Amino acid sequence: MTTLHSAPLQTAPPAPGARPMREEFIATARLAIPLAAANLLQMAVYAIDVIFVAQLGTQQLAAITLATSVYGLSLWCALGLIGAVAPMAATALGRGRHALREMRRSFRMGLWMSLFAGLFVMTVALGGEPLMHATGQDPTVSAMAGEYLFVLSFAAIPVVASNVLRIFVSTMDRAVVATWITVLALLVNTTGNWILIFGNLGAPALGLRGAAIASVITALSVLAAYIAVIQSDRRMRRHYLFGRLWRPDWQRLGEIWKIGLPIAAITLAEGGLFGAAAFLTGALGGLQLAAHTVALQLAALCFQVPFGISQAATIRVGIHNGAGSREGIHRAGLAVLALTGGMAVVFATLMLAAPKLLLSIYIAVDDPANADLLALAMSFLLIAAGFQLFDGAQAVLAGLLRGLADTRVPFVMAVIGYWVFGFAAAWGLGFHTPLAGKGVWLGLALGLLVTSVLMGWRWHRRERLGLVTSAT
Repeated sequence: MTTLHSAPLQTAPPAPGARPMREEFIATARLAIPLAAANLLQMAVYAIDVIFVAQLGTQQLAAITLATSVYGLSLWCALGLIGAVAPMAATALGRGRHALREMRRSFRMGLWMSLFAGLFVMTVALGGEPLMHATGQDPTVSAMAGEYLFVLSFAAIPVVASNVLRIFVSTMDRAVVATWITVLALLVNTTGNWILIFGNLGAPALGLRGAAIASVITALSVLAAYIAVIQSDRRMRRHYLFGRLWRPDWQRLGEIWKIGLPIAAITLAEGGLFGAAAFLTGALGGLQLAAHTVALQLAALCFQVPFGISQAATIRVGIHNGAGSREGIHRAGLAVLALTGGMAVVFATLMLAAPKLLLSIYIAVDDPANADLLALAMSFLLIAAGFQLFDGAQAVLAGLLRGLADTRVPFVMAVIGYWVFGFAAAWGLGFHTPLAGKGVWLGLALGLLVTSVLMGWRWHRRERLGLVTSAT
């Protein structure tokens, strides 16, 4: 037992590297926690739409589900494209020399790219209704979804532009701003839905169209909030981010495209895998699909934490790479992987120890009519608990490599892991073994495992592969 007079403990020097490692862990956590919180809150913003629209009827709920699947995947690809701004700006910040000018160039052209990316999302959204008709969806539901997408498409550009500004405030060590602005988004969206969907406070009852208008208002409010915060903060304002915004910088825009396109492709590969898993389980029956949907919602909720850590990883590695610090890059990797591993253990433990409690968020677990659904969802959740570490690892390893502006090879690795292994195994185990839906989930787990191993190998060999451009 240690006493109050244990002088040797007070005078012993810290282990070499202990203080820098501790400081790196604190810096990473300070950045990752508010970003993860913002991601979780953003999921709540999307959930609000579903909760309100569900009260309109099953057709309206089906319409918003179809519309969100079309809009959501294209939006995630757009956000991946502008994600290139994060490593570029962080590297400039770490380099120090001409940091203001280089960061300004990246973020200004990031805003330009948000315009192009937003127009892409709008185009996909406007083509959503014909796609639904072509895939045999109910004509009435497709028409409702098409009307919803038409209005929602106007939110695309402000949403993508807001994410560029979110990267900016995070790079400037103001990630907590993203959390509070997402709280604002939750409040605005909730109020807008309540007023416009049901016609409260004297407004017309617009139903599904009201939900879309509320989303547009929310997107514009978030963009305005980021601009106001940046302009009111002296340290961020000195970057003169919005000055001469009309002037093109084609070289920097090309660099963003070169780095960002593989990020968008990785997003498409991963999102496509989980979308394909829904179609596979749907082909196995309605009960399988319902259980898959519920379990996947919980897995997606947990994923927002490693996703936030991966965003922090990109910035921390980018800063160290810009400074030419191989040791700093190494410490950032250790801090990120340790934080992710710890959170994976927490989430896996919750899924194993209290699956019914978690599933009660979405279904009435005590209703005998849901007994089969509950049992199947719990079996899926058991597999989800097993792949928490792999899911988190592949996300943060991609973020670490992104911090080195390494995106093209990780994209190839993602395609191999997700599709060559993951989808093939999901299809084979789901349709050619008695495992059915559990086989699909085991296939997802294999895809995440292979992807994490491939990206982990590349991160481990980063210096031999020449990914670290300089050293001190």
